Amino acid sequence: MAGWQGKSKGTTLGYRIFVFVLRKFGVLPAYFMLRFVALYYIIFSPATTRNIYRYFQSGLGYGSLKSIVSTYNNYYLFGQAIIDKVVIMSDFPNKFTFHFDGEENLKEIVAQNRGGLLLSSHIGNWEIAGHLLNRLETRINLVMFDAEHEQIREYLSSVTGGRNLNVILIKDDLSHIYEINDAFLKNELICMHSDRYIKGNRTITAEFLGSPAKFPAGPFVLASTFRVPVSYVYAMKETKYHYHFSASRAIAYVGQNRDTVMKNMLADYVTEMERKVKAYPEQWYNYYNFWQN
Repeated sequence: MAGWQGKSKGTTLGYRIFVFVLRKFGVLPAYFMLRFVALYYIIFSPATTRNIYRYFQSGLGYGSLKSIVSTYNNYYLFGQAIIDKVVIMSDFPNKFTFHFDGEENLKEIVAQNRGGLLLSSHIGNWEIAGHLLNRLETRINLVMFDAEHEQIREYLSSVTGGRNLNVILIKDDLSHIYEINDAFLKNELICMHSDRYIKGNRTITAEFLGSPAKFPAGPFVLASTFRVPVSYVYAMKETKYHYHFSASRAIAYVGQNRDTVMKNMLADYVTEMERKVKAYPEQWYNYYNFWQN
């Protein structure tokens, strides 16, 4: 994956400006500012713009004009996702509401007392999904690349209080595997994205939106190694102030060899991911050529 190096765009100053606006004026003025930020990225981030446009045109079969409009909306909604994350996790006054679909599936995982693996994609608002998981009576661990520059991550942590989620960073020395193992032993939940990988890491291939695409092998190896129940979770924005949280029925991929577990689990994951992408096409925040070999 030459186009994604595990880091997000943005500056600490940009985040500070938006947090200031949120505190002084509220969500809607911050959304208004995003209109211009989205236009800026369309013009001055040609590589990511080209990749999003290609996704709409080739992956979803949109025409040229619809692809352009959808590309702009994608940037705009991504900015909203960041703002909404800060507002909700910082307990700023807000009008956000949530619908929970499948929460009983996650409670069933916790009741089994052997931990669980929750997989998602860069679709919707993952941080809000993790925040909502605090309704469960267990610790939540978010496994991720260090996708934000250190200063940005520290600033956002100071704004949100650094609470709600325990973050396990993926490291070259594989020490994160021991942290994940400890979490499972404590009946905690591990949450991961499974639609991006760093170049050089092991991958597995499946057809996605009609073309072969590579997915990181790590999450599927975890499921085959620890044999914990798996659920696919998402938090999608449906209106200006409303999110729909969903969690699929828990599946324990047991009684199968490793290759079979990974193959079956990847098929289930891709099916769920395609369903979400088609239902919320402008909320897949993918900024590299997903189908590039």
